[in-house]
Amino acid sequence: MQITGVTQHHVSHPLDGAFEPTWIPGYAQHSHEAEVFEVETDAGITGVTASPSFAGGLEYETPLSLFLQGEDPHDIESIMDKLAGVDLVGPRPWHIELALWDIIGKDAGKPVYELLGGSAESIPAYASTGQILPADERIDRIETRLDDGFEAVKLRITDPSEVDIVREVREAFPDLTLMVDANKGWAVRVMEEEETWTVKEAAAVARELEDIGGIEWFEEPLPRHDYDGYARLREMTDVPIAGGEFNGNPGELHQFLDREALDVLQPDAALVTGIKRAVEVAGRAREEGVRFVPHTWTNAIGFAANLHVMAAVDAAWCEFPHDAPWTPEAWAAVIEEPFTVSDGLVRPRDRPGLGVELDRDVISA
Repeated sequence: MQITGVTQHHVSHPLDGAFEPTWIPGYAQHSHEAEVFEVETDAGITGVTASPSFAGGLEYETPLSLFLQGEDPHDIESIMDKLAGVDLVGPRPWHIELALWDIIGKDAGKPVYELLGGSAESIPAYASTGQILPADERIDRIETRLDDGFEAVKLRITDPSEVDIVREVREAFPDLTLMVDANKGWAVRVMEEEETWTVKEAAAVARELEDIGGIEWFEEPLPRHDYDGYARLREMTDVPIAGGEFNGNPGELHQFLDREALDVLQPDAALVTGIKRAVEVAGRAREEGVRFVPHTWTNAIGFAANLHVMAAVDAAWCEFPHDAPWTPEAWAAVIEEPFTVSDGLVRPRDRPGLGVELDRDVISA
């Protein structure tokens, strides 16, 4: 089997209102932007993948076609080595590996998780928020998530004063599992500069979270390359420390592990590792007692890929983005069936490959 070409579609799907993500300070987002790719083969099998994007798009169909034409999609390591060249001069290309697994699974007639030795066991999902909201409004939204069956919620904070929101949520829901994300690992600078914390400042917030209690983890309180800072912070608090969602490659994840810097490792297969290397890194994390819980905030195809990884490595949690107007229907617009949570659980689809079908009306709009 050989790859014959790549077709790219820029998708701009309107959101039902303004979304103010903590990772784009000061910017109100009104659409979900994605680059959707179809990797075609001479066997008539097409694999799909997608990456986050901006308004106007990021066009790189031609270089990807040049790099991939004639390659056997089963030869993942060789193709990943080629994609490293794309990474040097252009957008991160690791999401292309997801399409290879989609092809391999379709060719074998099996879902990706099964090819990786996993099973379709249900995974506990936590409702992952993306905005800072007043405590009363956040509490109302959490009530709705609890009605949906969720038993855990991740809150965002970007300033130490916002710990008060976490405190009020804890008072309203004494037994709710809470994760807290400071979003200091990275940011997209559009309107405002991001504000980072020192180890001392992050430790002060961590101590407040200790006082609040029941915090499953404290996510990205420092810049993503401050490996030594993470190691120091981890020694200063009893709250588990998480990170690694947007580091550049598996080598950077091993830096965290080498320094014993994290309790929870969170690389996104679509952004950092691809599927194969995610499973490999998860194996080392398990050996060292570090939990592996991938980041999933990209789009439905990235979510599907990470869900297959979670099923393969028996992840304890699945991040499920849910913060209107960033609803499951919005971030899953590029596929025909949005993902759902039942009784607080989510499971990978048992169809061949990634198990998703593109919504042709959306990607051609």
